[in-house]
Amino acid sequence: MKAKIKIAALFLLGFSATNAQKYDVKTAKTYAEISAKTDGKWEGRKYIGGTAFKNVDKLKLSPEHTDHSFDIRYEGPGWENNRIGYRLYLDWRNAIDIFGKKTSENILPKVGQDNFDSYHEMSDWGADILKAGKGIGIGSIDRYLNKEKLHFREVDSTIAYVSNKTNESVVKIDYFGWKTASDKINFTSELTIKPDQLYTQHTIKASKAIQGICTGIVKQKNTELLKKDSKNKKWAYLATYGQQSLVPDKLGMAIFYEVKTIETIEDTDLDYLLVFKPTTKSTSFYLLGAWEQEVNGIKTQEEFVKYLNDKLEVLNKKGKM
Repeated sequence: MKAKIKIAALFLLGFSATNAQKYDVKTAKTYAEISAKTDGKWEGRKYIGGTAFKNVDKLKLSPEHTDHSFDIRYEGPGWENNRIGYRLYLDWRNAIDIFGKKTSENILPKVGQDNFDSYHEMSDWGADILKAGKGIGIGSIDRYLNKEKLHFREVDSTIAYVSNKTNESVVKIDYFGWKTASDKINFTSELTIKPDQLYTQHTIKASKAIQGICTGIVKQKNTELLKKDSKNKKWAYLATYGQQSLVPDKLGMAIFYEVKTIETIEDTDLDYLLVFKPTTKSTSFYLLGAWEQEVNGIKTQEEFVKYLNDKLEVLNKKGKM
């Protein structure tokens, strides 16, 4: 009976027991996690106290949660492989950030364990290397209407899930009652990373076909915009390259997208945006970062363009990566 009561209490808090014990993080080539505190308390929008972060497979956001609430380690779910890491700000910003890695080992379990954002400082494993600011980060979702970017400020509830399998790790976010302008929809975002690759596949789905759902790349100084279509004109990429990391050093960012899914490409003050056509069908695209300090990493624009063109050729032939 006590065990049943304990499980019920965890469910009410929005947590489920982690499967970490079934998955060897030390040897795996991919890893995803979300880690939160459960034994503190809310004071306004800040989470106070709590002894340690706990990894869970499922997390329902508290109504009080916002940016810098300190209830979730590094502010949201993270996912990585043996080359690169990413995280999603699981709040109104909804931006994807990049962890540059100088090792093939999984580093997320130790990131942010000191309750601070020391991961912005370079360490043996690497660092947070992208400044998203008010921008969209890399490959995350917003809505663009009347030349204004609308965030996830009004959502009835948000639930995040993580799963780790032999050949991939997945972060899934369900947003219920996302309100922008006069529309209120449910929205699903699924991020999948596989071994040995720089990219993450991002699959999105809206419950209602509305205009303006967008993804994109945050603008940084000292970069060049790169664009190219595949030979069959079915796929394309939008990319930037330059000394745009927080280090600062060279970083490439790119999105591969299906041409038929895009309504417009927008060049705004903060971002380069890809605006999707309204649909209730699932739409997939690929986001990636390429950091020069990665082991055997891409170190020049020429190498980056070759990498992009090689991946575009794969999409041209197979329609997927």
